[in-house]
Amino acid sequence: MSKVGIIMGSNSDLPIMQQAIDILKNFDIEIEVDIVSAHRTPEKLFDYAANAHKRGVAVIIAGAGGAAHLPGMVASMSPLPVIGVPVKSRNSIDGWDSVLSILQMPGGVPVATVALDGALNAGILASQIIGSSNKVVLDKIIEYKENLKTKVYKAAEEVKNNL
Repeated sequence: MSKVGIIMGSNSDLPIMQQAIDILKNFDIEIEVDIVSAHRTPEKLFDYAANAHKRGVAVIIAGAGGAAHLPGMVASMSPLPVIGVPVKSRNSIDGWDSVLSILQMPGGVPVATVALDGALNAGILASQIIGSSNKVVLDKIIEYKENLKTKVYKAAEEVKNNL
């Protein structure tokens, strides 16, 4: 089975990135997690981006705050799809610096970008990418989405009953 690489610029990003870790584990998708700083460990970034596909990684989720160069730099060196998670960090300008750094990529170097602190959606998107060629994962995603729908119908019914 294909695995998802989850990287982040520092361990302060882990509470947000944990959402992706948890949902991928829920879908029984193998993960590898690491800290790779675009600014403090550029050699590690280069090695990770250039070699992840050789380790069976199918999708990379990269979370970063502040200047948030990690997702884009990984995408520039990797043949894999990269999903960027802008993280609202303590040194961030309300998170907008992270969002724009990840979102505004030049033509030819795409990064799929989720919402600020949106690691849950990054994990779901990575699962959907893997599920497009893996029926077991696809079936789990279908079940997950059915459960979301069921929760909404249940909540709507509760609202009606409590009026």
